[in-house]
Amino acid sequence: MALNWCSPGIRLAWNSLLNTIGGDMVSEGFTGYDASHIQVLEGLDAFRKRPGMYIGSTSERGLRQMVFEVADLAVNELLAGHATSVDITLTSDGGVCVTNDGLGLPIDEAEGAGGPGLEALLTHMRPWSALHRRHEVPLSFCGVGPVVVNALSRRMTAEVRREGVRWVQEYERGKAVIPLSEAGPATGSGTTIVFWPDADIFGTAECSLDGLVERFRELAFLNQGLDVSLTDRRRPGESRSARFRFPGGVRDFVVHLDGDRVTPTLMDTVAFERDDPRMAGVMEVAFRWCGSREERVRSFANSRPTDEGTHTAGFRDGVAAAVTAYAREHGLLTASDPDLGADRIGQGLTAVVSVKLDRPEFQGSTSGVLGNSEVRDCVGQAVQQYLGGWLKKHPEQAAAVINQVVQDARRD
Repeated sequence: MALNWCSPGIRLAWNSLLNTIGGDMVSEGFTGYDASHIQVLEGLDAFRKRPGMYIGSTSERGLRQMVFEVADLAVNELLAGHATSVDITLTSDGGVCVTNDGLGLPIDEAEGAGGPGLEALLTHMRPWSALHRRHEVPLSFCGVGPVVVNALSRRMTAEVRREGVRWVQEYERGKAVIPLSEAGPATGSGTTIVFWPDADIFGTAECSLDGLVERFRELAFLNQGLDVSLTDRRRPGESRSARFRFPGGVRDFVVHLDGDRVTPTLMDTVAFERDDPRMAGVMEVAFRWCGSREERVRSFANSRPTDEGTHTAGFRDGVAAAVTAYAREHGLLTASDPDLGADRIGQGLTAVVSVKLDRPEFQGSTSGVLGNSEVRDCVGQAVQQYLGGWLKKHPEQAAAVINQVVQDARRD
């Protein structure tokens, strides 16, 4: 039976829905929806009244994102070759200090902002790209940057060391309370930003060091030039610290992921990097098999964790093709055995698949699935080539791996 939208029952249901807009009942005299019902939030008011839209939540998760928003600038300055390290400290008075030894943020007049570049960065919304290019690490939640941190902090201080001069400025709840001022000579260069989250917004929530450690360690694996240190000084006599720098990149990542396995590895780690102009990007892949049935495959696009996508599909295609070809060539598969599909090669496999693209395309609002179609063939062909060559050079390890894969496939 077709629904008639003009029927009294449908009109009644629609009116009931209108009367509960936003979850609040309105008076029975509600007769329409016009411009008088729209509340326009401008400037810092938007951040303070709807903080979850910009940092995810006002709980521990949101506080952690505040750190990432400020660290975004420092980390990417390091990866651009303008700094050597980034230091993040959770201070004893509840603040967060992010410092680097880069060039120092601009302090000259910002075009169209009516003030110094530093102040414009920390007090004005500006359009940022939410999808970073291959040479940048994405830490920002929705591309707004440190201005949201300033707005959600009861206090923020900024220090810039640039061209031999030390400059300082202070803010309260997103607004400058003193002008940018010289504070004497500077030794070296760089930027230090310290902020104290506003308890009116976050209550008693605390930022977990472990959550920061996990993400920055991950970034250090994926970006070999990254040198970042974390220190927690909030508890007297209980200072904790960690420093991350991994010259081995994704190869080291695979070893880390297998750190708690009790089963032996069946092979050395296969790792390679390739720049492929067909996908306008670079791939970094590392993997190995262990003597277990558990699969651990971690994937990333432009250093952003992904659930699946064309990069992981290409990786599985390439592994399956290389293993099947070697197994048939050496009689490890019988004529009656089917080819080893991508769904049959995962037992015991640990892998990291990372691509960094000039124009990443994601499916869905959470950016959890990479959608660039050309990536699948590029990654698949590279993996098949590298793994195929490795298997030929290491026949004993190859036999151990393929025997496990074939036995698991027959058992399934």
